[in-house]
Amino acid sequence: MTSTIIAMNTPARLPAVILFAETRGFTRTSAMLQPAVVLNQAAVFFDLVRAAVERNGGTVHNMLNDTLMAFFTGASNARQAVQTAQEIQHDFDAIEDAWTRDFGIRAAVAMGLHAGDVVMGAAGKTPSMVIGDSVSIAARLLHRARAGEFVLSAAVMDALGNDRATLQAEPLPPLEITRRDPVQLFGVLRDARLDFT
Repeated sequence: MTSTIIAMNTPARLPAVILFAETRGFTRTSAMLQPAVVLNQAAVFFDLVRAAVERNGGTVHNMLNDTLMAFFTGASNARQAVQTAQEIQHDFDAIEDAWTRDFGIRAAVAMGLHAGDVVMGAAGKTPSMVIGDSVSIAARLLHRARAGEFVLSAAVMDALGNDRATLQAEPLPPLEITRRDPVQLFGVLRDARLDFT
């Protein structure tokens, strides 16, 4: 954690794993709920994700609408990020059950993870920035993830080393980016496939 704090105060280029997590199904139906209920339930989701990130040595960078971005640095960043995603995926079941029971909302969590270099530090009056291609790709992977799934790039799988053998990840069609090599993707599904499309 110390190296992350130093990196955020001093401009640096660091290898990191970026994780994006968002709810699926809740935000779309939040217009039917009282504002206080919407904000309280959003806090429940963000608290769950924040706790998992911090438990595994990551740092929450920002939250916007129904999406949270976090990053992991250090030698075990891939293992920590994937462990976080697995915990979020598992722990969201309780939120999903509560939202269905209390509000009639069918919801799930989706995540995207990518590994690569990022630039961190202050930018003018903005106290902390995390900038780089890795952030953009991780955001794209989030939007490739289906409800209840997390999608990770081959860069994360490679960084896992031997730990990748225990991850039940299915190959997915690659992410095609203009004038770039395709990004090989893998998906980790819940026991039951969900699809809110």
